[in-house]
Amino acid sequence: MKIAIGCDEAAYSFKEVIKNYLVSKGHEVEDFGVHDVNPVLYPDIAYAVSKSIVESKNERGVLICGTGIGMNITANKVPGIRSAVCHDPFSTERARKSNNAQVMCMGARVIASELAKTLIDIWLDSEFTGGASTEKVEKIGYYEQKEMKKEAI
Repeated sequence: MKIAIGCDEAAYSFKEVIKNYLVSKGHEVEDFGVHDVNPVLYPDIAYAVSKSIVESKNERGVLICGTGIGMNITANKVPGIRSAVCHDPFSTERARKSNNAQVMCMGARVIASELAKTLIDIWLDSEFTGGASTEKVEKIGYYEQKEMKKEAI
């Protein structure tokens, strides 16, 4: 699977662990940075990762900052993206199965890297199940499109 990854300076070391783990599992990883511990505006990274998914350059994305929250907020601003903060197994699984989230966000200051590897496996092994959730995910898209039309006016 082609996976985009990105982080801010608070999560640089954490990202490197996750990136190496993904590669060891046979995934192709595109690293959008950061590439050192110098400060960066994380919304730029979250936007680039999310756009790469919308443009079909990558299938899924992993974003990491201190808490995962800021990256998640930014990713969800990109039309067509559904992103979720994933810090526990159940929410991680539901992010995919119920919400068809293409981006998972984690907090390097919130969870340990070993738990993150477990969550990565759950997230990658889970697929959207449709069913009762289909209408809900479609409604998310409906409101997204509705707001985009307002902006275009």
